[in-house]
Amino acid sequence: MTETLTETLAGIVGAGQVTTDPDVLDGRCIDHTGRYRGRATALVRPGTADEVAAVLRACRDAGAFVTVQGGRTSLVAGTVPENDDILLSTERLAHIDEVDTVERRVRVGAGATLAAVQRAAAAAGLLFGVDLAARESATVGGMASTNAGGLRTVRYGNMGEQVLGLDIALPDGSVVHRHSEVRRDNTGYDLAALFVGAEGTLGVITGLDLRLHPTPTHRVTAICGFAGLDAVVDAGRAFRDLDGIAALELIDARAGALTAEHLGVAAPVDGAWQLLIELAGDSDQTERLAQALEGADLVGEPAVGVDVIAQQRLWQVRESVAEVLGLFGPPLKFDVSLPLSAIREFATEATGVIATQVPQAIPVLFGHLGEGNLHLNVLRCPAEAEPALYAAMMALIAECGGNVSSEHGVGSRKRDYVAMSRSEADIAAMRAVKAAFDPTGYLNPAVLFRRSRP
Repeated sequence: MTETLTETLAGIVGAGQVTTDPDVLDGRCIDHTGRYRGRATALVRPGTADEVAAVLRACRDAGAFVTVQGGRTSLVAGTVPENDDILLSTERLAHIDEVDTVERRVRVGAGATLAAVQRAAAAAGLLFGVDLAARESATVGGMASTNAGGLRTVRYGNMGEQVLGLDIALPDGSVVHRHSEVRRDNTGYDLAALFVGAEGTLGVITGLDLRLHPTPTHRVTAICGFAGLDAVVDAGRAFRDLDGIAALELIDARAGALTAEHLGVAAPVDGAWQLLIELAGDSDQTERLAQALEGADLVGEPAVGVDVIAQQRLWQVRESVAEVLGLFGPPLKFDVSLPLSAIREFATEATGVIATQVPQAIPVLFGHLGEGNLHLNVLRCPAEAEPALYAAMMALIAECGGNVSSEHGVGSRKRDYVAMSRSEADIAAMRAVKAAFDPTGYLNPAVLFRRSRP
């Protein structure tokens, strides 16, 4: 069956775009963190939406599972196959059309990288609202599939707020083009919203119509030091609803110490916690920043960047955190969504749980404070210690009123914990939607739900 299917796929996309090479597949079957590995039979790289649809139809008819891959930057094993799947890569769907500067939008392929979209927007004098540290490899199709957030969510919202239209190849091999040239279109079901955040379980996003934003003419960046989390949270509450807020990023002192030691990027302020704040607008934001910081319980003076070079230097402190984590081996990651009032409790309890279960591990906490979205990374956590620690941490998140997924999605790593955030009726409704689009359950079968071959 595999040989016949690969011949069929080669006839659809060309022989050079299908491979069963074990070395190639091995590199494609491990996730971005390096912790999780799967199995695949073949890799196919279609170049158009119609080719994607034809590939899906062929795999469905052959009874083969399909795992969709974009930039493979998932942190919850969302692109790791479990059933000797066919890997469907969107990397060739990387076109970027001319930017519409009047309507402030651009149509792109799902395989276009975030960095490429950002460059196209900037060249037209505009800005794309989502930014991630993995911008050079993360694809916008994958970002829409997981409704990714990132560094600018506090101002522009998640990926869903940037999507104006989609092209989707459905599991039955048909293609839906859901676009509208008008600003308001309330005609029928909002299908585009259904596929954003569905993690590729309902169809394959092949193209997107993306919203762009005016580029602020003035920007000011600061890093402030705090002795305790209560003071950080108080400052976060004050800033997150402030007119002009563009970023609000939390960094703990352990992260700063690691980046200083291993990358030579030291935090410019003292304190157990640092908060990166950025304001942007059409006028000078420096005075607004100073006024907002009055009364904040800071450790020393903040480090402020007004010009581009100084701002980039401050941002390097935050963005170096992701780079240093991998130096200690594959990190164990938790994407935590919490009420601001529960952040201190969670940070304290989580540190205690890690110290008890994995004494040699190093907890590193950072994230997007404006949304209560924190990223807890556990360094030096051996594979054998992971199951118990993961279960304990998810229980703690639930106790603190948190959510199973804030911006990384569920993938396969969190599928056993969906009931922590969704009721039984809610899950049943989601399963019904999945069954309606994909009755045989062959598309992204490892993601979101546990699903076996009928």
